[in-house]
Amino acid sequence: MILYGIKNCNTVKSAVDWLKKNEVEFEFHDYKKSGITASKLADWSKQVGWESLVNKRGTTWRQLDEAVQKKITNEKAAIALMLEKTSVIKRPLIEKNGKVVLLGFDEDEYKKKL
Repeated sequence: MILYGIKNCNTVKSAVDWLKKNEVEFEFHDYKKSGITASKLADWSKQVGWESLVNKRGTTWRQLDEAVQKKITNEKAAIALMLEKTSVIKRPLIEKNGKVVLLGFDEDEYKKKL
């Protein structure tokens, strides 16, 4: 199982703490250090939809020019943005055997699915 995120993100920290406390084994993939591939983003997009992957509530999205935000209207544009600004990817994302298991952190969902 792989947890994708950014180390200094509070939501990711909450997820990591929960996984450790509940003794769930996982590998951590930091977008900032290790990056992410277009093919991985496309795969996730097929599974959960590109709209779910773009964190429109986060600081990175809010700091984008309105003109840039308005251009994110399809998967191709969303993937290009996520490759350029990895911190706009919703996090944490947990993947197991190539499948997205969880997106974001909700303790009840973690209890149900992990």
